[in-house]
Order: sequence, then structure tokens, then C-alpha cells
Amino acid sequence: MAEHTGFEKLVAEAKKSITEISPEDAAAKLQDAAAAIVDVREKDEWDEEHIPNAIHLSRGTIELEIEEKFPDKNAMIVCHCGGGGRSALAAESLQKMGYKNVRSMAGGMKAWKAAGLPTTKLEDRPQI
Repeated sequence: MAEHTGFEKLVAEAKKSITEISPEDAAAKLQDAAAAIVDVREKDEWDEEHIPNAIHLSRGTIELEIEEKFPDKNAMIVCHCGGGGRSALAAESLQKMGYKNVRSMAGGMKAWKAAGLPTTKLEDRPQI
């Protein structure tokens, strides 16, 4: 397995300046409509399985697309990825862009599933 020490250092630095929340807290905020969950994984990961009612903005394009989706810089946005690294980097970027209530979901999709929280797949959706 390849070492990702450069990536890990970037993530560790990002985590010093962001706030992480648990999957359970993220689920409660989503259910109460207090926050939007933004999935920053790649499209193939999203297609395979994702959090119901999450919005997909991949890590590669989130900075380009976020202002259109969330013009309110005070909106509560919870970023998540597969394991928590990419979402930490995305949260840090959004904070630098002026977003004031950005969180990263600790542990990402792995932790969400481990907590027994619901997921959905594209084929689960009704065809229109």
C-alpha cells in the first residue's frame, strides 16, 4: 500500500483550523434541516452509495460550485468523504472562502455506516 504522508500532513494541518462533528450529530442536523451535508467524494463513490438528501460536490470542483449552491456564507455545511481527510481539506477551503459554519464529518462515510445510519444508491431512486 502506498504511503500518503504528504496528504496526511495536509489533513492534519487542516484539522487544526476546522471543526469536526460526529456522524450522529451530522444526521441530527440534516434531519432538523439545520445543515446541508455535502459529499465531496468522486462521482463513482457517490453513485455507489451516499447519504440520503446529501448534495454531491466533488473535492475537485467544490470551490467552483459552492457559491451557486450556497450563496449564504452563514449556512451550516457539513462536508464528508470516505474517511474524513478530503472533507477536512474541503472544509478548510470553504472557510478560506468566507463560509462561517462549515464542519467536517469525522470518519466520513465509513463512520456513518459504522453508526448504522441510512445510505442510498442511485438504483434505489424511482426512475422518472
